[in-house]
Amino acid sequence: MKLYKYGVILERLKEVDIELVRQWRNSDPVRLNMEYREMISPEQQLEWFKSIDNLQNNYLMIHYKGEKIGLLNDKKVDWETRTSESGLFLGKTEYYATFVPYLVSVAGIETTFYYLDWNKQFAHILKSNQNAIRYNTQLGYRLSEGQEAMENQQYEMNRESFEQKAGKIRKAVRLLAGTELNMSLLLEPGDYDSGLAQKFEELFSCHLDLLIQEETREGIWYREK
Repeated sequence: MKLYKYGVILERLKEVDIELVRQWRNSDPVRLNMEYREMISPEQQLEWFKSIDNLQNNYLMIHYKGEKIGLLNDKKVDWETRTSESGLFLGKTEYYATFVPYLVSVAGIETTFYYLDWNKQFAHILKSNQNAIRYNTQLGYRLSEGQEAMENQQYEMNRESFEQKAGKIRKAVRLLAGTELNMSLLLEPGDYDSGLAQKFEELFSCHLDLLIQEETREGIWYREK
């Protein structure tokens, strides 16, 4: 699976990339903002990948300007209630103080809420990570009820809170993206083998008046009109 929007490519994580992700995850800028802070071995990383390579998790490698820069995820995916828990980290520290994380987040959130008709996304953020709290609240996440005393706090967002809070950010994203505004999603043969493509197509079926479907040798493309 590959999602193209706002100059960013989000590609479903493959085993060939898990060592790069492990190196990022073990780096201090990433590791020290996580609840689990132990160094991760190659063997542990492989076991982790095997545990998330399924329909209940969607981990996406972030590509920007021709390089891999980080990881976006939706985990604990419930296709019936259309809820999941989202997370994002960048392995390339030079993009921390840029608008690139917003390009990534808005591309993913808009696709999730507008074409998959998602009801709610959750996120867990350490109470001490004020930068991440500020970032996520700008996008529309709100602290869940009963989380005030927790160290690893749960936040939640729905389409309404996203639209209420992220208007200025979405406008800036569209200005920065220039002509690369429309979403394109490639569902590859492996996605049909795993059943992931069928899950997407079932939810996309309500929006076929807004999407162009095209079959190629790469797989099935869905593009915004």
